[in-house]
Amino acid sequence: MIDEILPSPVATGSTFVDHDAALAALYPQEAAAVASARPKRRREYANVRMCARRAMRELGVPPVPVLSGPRGEPLWPDDIVGSLTHCPGFRAAAVGRSSAFAGLGIDAEPNRPLTQDLLEFVSLPQERARVHALTRSSPDVCWDRLLFSAKETVFKTWFPLAACELDFTEADIRIDPGSGTFSARLLVPGPVLDGERVDGFSGRWLSRRGILLTAIALRRTTGQ
Repeated sequence: MIDEILPSPVATGSTFVDHDAALAALYPQEAAAVASARPKRRREYANVRMCARRAMRELGVPPVPVLSGPRGEPLWPDDIVGSLTHCPGFRAAAVGRSSAFAGLGIDAEPNRPLTQDLLEFVSLPQERARVHALTRSSPDVCWDRLLFSAKETVFKTWFPLAACELDFTEADIRIDPGSGTFSARLLVPGPVLDGERVDGFSGRWLSRRGILLTAIALRRTTGQ
C-alpha cells in the first residue's frame, strides 16, 4: 500500500500483521537494542525491520542490521536512504539509492481524530483553519491526523539532511484532497542540497483500510 504513493525506484516492504519469526530474525545488535522493551515494542521493532530487509532485498542491497540514531532515526548503509513507520495494524519501510534520492520519509497513522490539545500543539492557526474546512467537506478522512502524519514525514525527511530538530510549527502544511498530495513550506532556513537551499517538500498521501499514509521522496537534482 505504501508503494502506491512512492516513485518506482523506491523499494518498499510492509505488513498488516506481526510475524513471530521477525523476532527470531533480529540481528544480535538489534535484539540487544530492545532487550528490555515491552513485548509490544519488541514486536513492532522486529516487524518493521523485517519490512526494511524485504525492501533492501528488492533494491538489491544485502540485508544488514538497522539500528537507531540519537533521535530514533534508522541508520542505513552509506549508499541508502530510507524511512520506517508503524501504527496499529501496519508496519512499513521504504529505501532508495542515495545517488537518486537525498531523502525519504514515510508515516502511517490510524484514521482517528487527534485530541484538540494535540492538534493545537502540532499545528499553526492557518493549518487548523484548513483542517476544519476539509473536515466539513470530507468527514471520512481525519484531516487533523493526516496533518500530523505529514508533519512526521517532513521531519523524517528533514532530520538526516539538517542534523537538527524541526519543530511542528516550523513547517506549514497544505493538503490537497483531490490530488492526494501535500506540500510543506519550511518557515526556517532549510538544508543545502546539491548546491541549493531546500525551502520545502512535496509529498503524497493515501487513506485506506482505516490507515492514513504519507510519503516524501526527495529526488536529487544532480548526480553524486
